[in-house]
Amino acid sequence: MNHSHFRIGLVVNPWAGIGGPAGLRGSDGTEIRDRAVALGAVPLAGERALRCLHALAARPLDVAVYCFGGGMGADVVRAAGLQPGVLGQPASEPSTPADTRAAARALVEAGIDLLLFAGGDGTARDVCDAVGQRVPVLGIPAGVKMYSGVFAVSPEAAAEIVARLAGGEAVSVEQAEVRDIDEEAFRHDRVQSRWYGELRVPGVRGYVQHVKCGGKEAEPLAQQEIAAGIAEDMEEGVLYLVGTGTTPKAVLAELGLAGSLLGIDAVLDRGLLAADLDARALEQLLDAHPRVKLVVTVTGGQGFLFGRGNQQLSAAVLARIGIDNMLILATRNKLDELAGRPLLVDTGDRALDHRLAGLRTVITGYRRQVLYRVAAADLPA
Repeated sequence: MNHSHFRIGLVVNPWAGIGGPAGLRGSDGTEIRDRAVALGAVPLAGERALRCLHALAARPLDVAVYCFGGGMGADVVRAAGLQPGVLGQPASEPSTPADTRAAARALVEAGIDLLLFAGGDGTARDVCDAVGQRVPVLGIPAGVKMYSGVFAVSPEAAAEIVARLAGGEAVSVEQAEVRDIDEEAFRHDRVQSRWYGELRVPGVRGYVQHVKCGGKEAEPLAQQEIAAGIAEDMEEGVLYLVGTGTTPKAVLAELGLAGSLLGIDAVLDRGLLAADLDARALEQLLDAHPRVKLVVTVTGGQGFLFGRGNQQLSAAVLARIGIDNMLILATRNKLDELAGRPLLVDTGDRALDHRLAGLRTVITGYRRQVLYRVAAADLPA
């Protein structure tokens, strides 16, 4: 290994996030992976890693990238026009969490400066088990569940952090929590978040996401007020897609409907048309119902509007709905938690992210609205 370069170790979990567009609320386990593939989902983690590496390759940096072979890293490194230093191969195909841990250990033992991984909370857990505090770590967000504080807000933001480090800038390294949730409980609308450990993460304000807030004091009165206004204004013949989270689901409660807390539900003429829809089903509904509105909220603490936990709302679905047909809901307390940071969108389509950005109306109560900034997560201000 050439120690004159800035040495990046890359681990890609090729199957991370595949359950998101399929509405499976996770990607852990071969059964879920196989179900997602049967539903037409395609792996996107490699594409997310490639976005990061393309952004790095475009800069005049003296970096070397080390990885395992195939889909765990070498393929995307070569696709970015870089030459990988291949240190090993996964023991099985498709690769497993054991391969992730083995790759992370091998890279650290080879003397890398930073471990970059593409995946979600499950991958972060494997990395934490394998390397602990031995080397700084940064996640390229590519999973369904990203509750941990170890991820950059986007692949491009990860590249910016790496570029600063490779360029010799003094970047602080902070302890960040690795968290994960029980996927089976998640599929039954129960969020059970657990602390697994901490990793050392480069701390660049605005480029690394916060730990997602969960289990905090509910705001039922504010949510009921928001929901009452939305329910009163519902139009006949308009399809309402109700997103994930307690605030949108308060709209269903106001209508006396039972949907799915962590899924995307469809309401037509004040009745539940369908529940827990995946990306393909949403596109089919849009074919049949050209008049549509999307009811969404933001993740507490992180401020993500799209791209965290609601990947059923794919870029294709969101592009068809359009920003003018989106009803963004958030209590004032949830906005105050952001301390002035913008709401973030990370749809996987950079052009769409930038079209969604700008000053947007956020409904904060009964007939109460504020203007709040929405930003693309690729390079947040």
